[in-house]
Parts: sequence; structure tokens; C-alpha cells
Amino acid sequence: MQETWRTGPASGNTERSPVVQRSKMFLEVAAELVGTPGWTDRQVNIQFREQGASAWRVNLFASDAANSIDAVVAGEADIAICNPGAVLAMALHGLGPFAQPIPVRAIVVFPQLDRLGFAIAKRCGVSSIAEIKERRLPLKVSLRGQRDHSVHMIIDLVLSTYGFSLADIERWGGELRYTPGLGTAPGRLDAVPSGGVDIVIDEAFGGLAKGAIDLGLSLLPVDEPQLQQLEKLGLRRSRITTEEFPGLEHEHDAVDFSGWPVFCVESTPDDLVTHFCAALEKRKGRLPWYGTGPMDLKHMVSDAPDAPLPIPLHPAAERFWRQQGYL
Repeated sequence: MQETWRTGPASGNTERSPVVQRSKMFLEVAAELVGTPGWTDRQVNIQFREQGASAWRVNLFASDAANSIDAVVAGEADIAICNPGAVLAMALHGLGPFAQPIPVRAIVVFPQLDRLGFAIAKRCGVSSIAEIKERRLPLKVSLRGQRDHSVHMIIDLVLSTYGFSLADIERWGGELRYTPGLGTAPGRLDAVPSGGVDIVIDEAFGGLAKGAIDLGLSLLPVDEPQLQQLEKLGLRRSRITTEEFPGLEHEHDAVDFSGWPVFCVESTPDDLVTHFCAALEKRKGRLPWYGTGPMDLKHMVSDAPDAPLPIPLHPAAERFWRQQGYL
């Protein structure tokens, strides 16, 4: 029998309850802290239980890594976030690093148009990823310092379609440098002109591509045969154009890294999912839409380019968004 998600006392003004006020105070403080410059602890885990209970009953995990899937499967989280959505597509079908299919289901997708980028110094004389293997280049590679980030999984998958790995680059005499921050962080793109770094591989493509173009670097495409292999795993392609990036040498396809699906598993209780959707609907005006206005929830369940929906919606989420007129 499906468990009912309890919402508190059946009577009384819960808004004025001391328990509610204390909890809301901490949630408001947390919301402020994660956006505070210099505050680096921005991954959030929110737990709920009845007052005095011995165990936490509901857990919301705001992650950006594939390990959020492990947390949901293990019951350590009930609802989580994973970026990019393609990782969930692989999990659903038991592809790539996932040995068995996992019945993941989406609730909503936070939008972000993104790709995986390979920005390399022209001094390397490289015009394709394949040449790195063919010439066994001992490149100095700059990678994201966060070792559990999904970008490392996607990089490994892309390189595997060319028949080599980051470990191979090390064996050829190269170096792997794991540096905190995005591609534009100190010690990454800015280290290329001096020779400290030869190639920067990362997502957050907007900043990476613009920085690479400004520094006169080349952006390497993912070739058609490799793209087709990756698409069979559930990844998508995204076109990089000169209209979007003036100064780009050549328009090309890249591996899509878009979307932050909020997800659960198929067995997650309908009541919990419905309450989550209703709370998001009620609070959408207080949450930023690209920093310019309230969230567009219709866009966030429509399989848009910046908010891809690579897995089915949870039945309760689908019913709720349909009732709201979003589907």
C-alpha cells in the first residue's frame, strides 16, 4: 500500500506554529547563504520528519552529480537533482556506466542551455579529438576539481568513443590538472597562453567558449561517428553556431549538457510528488527564471532545448502539471 505523506496537524494555524517558524527561519537562512559571495558550501540536503521522531522520513538532495541517482536508489534521498539530464537517460535504460536499468522519473527540469567543450591551444596543432590519440599527445589537461561532478563521466564516455582515455594521456607523458571552479576560473583558461595548460575540458560552455575565443584557442568538435555512438547511450547533440558565439572559427556539434532534472523513482509516493509540485507552483514567483522573473513551469516540463526531458514524468507530476494546464 502506498504510504501517505503526512502534512502536519489536521487543525490549527500551522503558519504560526513554533516548529514551522523555526524550520522556516533555517530554510530562509539557507536560501540566503547559498547565494552569498564567498560562501562555498552550496550543495543542499533538506530532511523532514515529525517532531520528536527518531528517523528522518523525507530527504531532498540538491546535487549536480550522478551520485544523486545512487542516493535515490539507496533510499538516502527521495527527490534529487542531476545534471545533465542525459545521465538520467542512461540510468533509465541501463546504459553507459549503469549496469542495470533504474526506474527514474522526472518531476520538473530546471533550464540551462549547456554543452561539453574542448578548448585547445593552437600551438598544439590539433583540429580534432581523434588527432590526440593518433599523435599520442602529452597534453597538459585542465579538468574540474570537483571529482564527483557528472562532467567527468561524460568526458570519459566521449573519449572512449575515440578509443582512448585521460589515463592514456598521462601515459603519453601528459598531465591531468584538477582545478576548482569552471573553465574560466583562475589557473584554467588563463593558464593556456603561458603553456601551463594545453587544453581545458569542461561544461558551462557559454563562459568556456567565449573565453577560448577571446584567447585565440580552438574549440574541438565531436565527430559524427562518435556523436552517433553517444546518442545510442542517451546523450544528445547541440549545434554551436557563429550567431551564438561571434568569432567562432567553425560551426560544429557538441555533446549537450543541458538541464537540471528534479527526479525521483517510479515508486516514490504520489502524495510526496504532488506536494512537491504544489509547493513549487505556489513559490514559482519567488524563484528566479534566469534571474529575470518568475519561473516558467510550463517551459520546465515541455522538453525544451535548455530543459530537456529525457525520462518520463512521474505519474503524479504529470497529473499535477496537466491540471495546471502546462501539458
